[in-house]
Amino acid sequence: MRPALQGDLEAITDIYNEAILTTTATFDTEPRTAADRLEWFRSHGGRFAVLVAEVDGRIAGWASLSRWSDRTAYDDTAETSVYVGSQYRGRGVGGRLYEGLIAAAKQHKFHTLLARVAGESAASLRLHARFGFRNVGTMREVGRKFGRLLDVHLLQLMLE
Repeated sequence: MRPALQGDLEAITDIYNEAILTTTATFDTEPRTAADRLEWFRSHGGRFAVLVAEVDGRIAGWASLSRWSDRTAYDDTAETSVYVGSQYRGRGVGGRLYEGLIAAAKQHKFHTLLARVAGESAASLRLHARFGFRNVGTMREVGRKFGRLLDVHLLQLMLE
């Protein structure tokens, strides 16, 4: 695992687009372009880390800390994102990414991490629970993807 570089954006975009087209891990419904991902990448950095996990020299997944809100009062809160390519799921990549993401959040003095997880994403809910995230609310039927209305759980991890 290491900090992401601009040269990793093609792999990051491919993994994210796969999630868009095949999962409810994101409520984006249209694939993202390289230009879009470059803008996203440039909005990160400093406290808002982007990490990648490599397996056998290939990017297997990525994770990020993103601004929860542009309001100053929320500066000690970050939203987490973790995406793993389908061929690497179930191999511990997501867990390793979360370990790195939480370490980065602590290093940058965040107080709390938030995650939004679709109600049907049992594996993601288990992963978050493993790292101490707690469900602080469920938003019922707030997103429509693949022709279904979906709940979203808001998960929170308080950092020491």
